[in-house]
Amino acid sequence: EVQLVEAGGGLVQAGGSPSVSCAASGFTFDGHAIGWLRQAPGKGHEEVSCITASGTLYIGSSVKGRFTHPSDNAKKTAYLQMNSLKPEDTAVYYCAATARSLSLRTYYYTSGYDYWGQGTQVTVSS
Repeated sequence: EVQLVEAGGGLVQAGGSPSVSCAASGFTFDGHAIGWLRQAPGKGHEEVSCITASGTLYIGSSVKGRFTHPSDNAKKTAYLQMNSLKPEDTAVYYCAATARSLSLRTYYYTSGYDYWGQGTQVTVSS
């Protein structure tokens, strides 16, 4: 059974640097695109970052320069390192994966993914 389980997040002060993790089971990262998306209250999903199966990295413009997307393929775990957090980063953060080879832009949207974690709440206080 394919599973993605996020951990981390919580209540963080503005300027903080938390990390959230995404542990996969039932598949390996090889041949899969792994993405992080977020959903703020009352808004749709927003792409945060994505690493394609070929290793191309995309970081969303709203977080570029502040967030990074390291991963440990051997541990089948992806991370989202968030730095210089702002109140507008408050959202539920999801990791997602797919084995489909798509255009990079397709991974910006929820339809680009087949497997999803349960999400983890990150709340940034000002």
